[in-house]
Amino acid sequence: MNMQSKLPSVGVTIFTVMTRLANECGAINLSQGFPDFDASPELVALVHGHMREGRNQYAPMQGLMLLRERIAQKTRELYGASYDPATEITVTSGATEALYAAITAVVSPGDEVILFEPAYDSYGPAVALSGGVPVYCRMARPGYGIDWGQVRDAVTPRTRLMVLNSPLNPAGAMLTLDDIRALESIVADSGIFIVSDEVYEHIIFDGRRHESMARHPALAARSFVISSFGKTYHTTGWKVGYCCAPAPLSAEFQKIHQYLTFATSTPVQHAYADFLLDRERYLSVPAFYQAKRDNFLSLIRGSRFRFTPSSGTYFQMLDYSAITDERDTDFARRMTVEHGVAAIPPSVFYHDGDDGRVLRFCFAKKDETLERAAERLCAI
Repeated sequence: MNMQSKLPSVGVTIFTVMTRLANECGAINLSQGFPDFDASPELVALVHGHMREGRNQYAPMQGLMLLRERIAQKTRELYGASYDPATEITVTSGATEALYAAITAVVSPGDEVILFEPAYDSYGPAVALSGGVPVYCRMARPGYGIDWGQVRDAVTPRTRLMVLNSPLNPAGAMLTLDDIRALESIVADSGIFIVSDEVYEHIIFDGRRHESMARHPALAARSFVISSFGKTYHTTGWKVGYCCAPAPLSAEFQKIHQYLTFATSTPVQHAYADFLLDRERYLSVPAFYQAKRDNFLSLIRGSRFRFTPSSGTYFQMLDYSAITDERDTDFARRMTVEHGVAAIPPSVFYHDGDDGRVLRFCFAKKDETLERAAERLCAI
């Protein structure tokens, strides 16, 4: 049999590769973005309680209504946006599923999709699987700002969608109000949709404000706003995300969602609905992760790595150009094998690679993990 790949240039993700290498070498894994500390015992107990109480069968396809109501309340309180939980909110099996469903819902063969690089690695394949044509706009280091003149030049009559990510994985940059105004100007009077990946909405630092698409009515009207409970509550393995979008967009989104996963874990949805009642659980997240960022940067200040502190996410980019001229993929592998610390080479977030000398490190780790990793990084 002759199998023709739909994604011939795609292999195993870099996250899998680096985590496997870290495990093989016994290295400290600061590559893949997950905490090495436990979720809240109260949240775990809530899941167990709902399991014991028999809430173990399919949830509604759109998500548990109580959870959708709590998401609507949270979004209204944070961003002043009103989403109808009956028709405009969908609970998904992780944000990656939501991203795929949103892209698939609006992209047809030949449609152009603007992607901002460095771009999370699921965006491009999702566009390709729908027959779309990725159009890449590169952000400028070290601040990873968007050149809106370049974006304006990239828009054509075939532009169907823009995929935005703020706070940005891998670089930790954030959209500003000036960015929002530029975006509004570009998409005004157009048929361009927006997929806004906001999974790190609560992991923001130094008093910054998260400019969710939901805050801005002209953008919210054309946006799929996607977030994740896993990032906020340190439960990445539970794979529960959600999408807020106007009713016509949500209807098309749900047509795709129902044939991807149909429904998401019922007892976990009940537990998140309970947990959302305590606003401090998510309002305290910025300070929690800022302390980890500051600790990590303080620990490596004596190293040869250079950095600009991350504005958001639980990732920190470190410039290693004072250490070696190796490509990031080669240095990341050597650092894992020889020095026992694994990181992500950001060139994989570019469609044609990148010649920057930076690596992405995850600081969502216990203090003792960061201390051990920093000791090894300072010795390089």
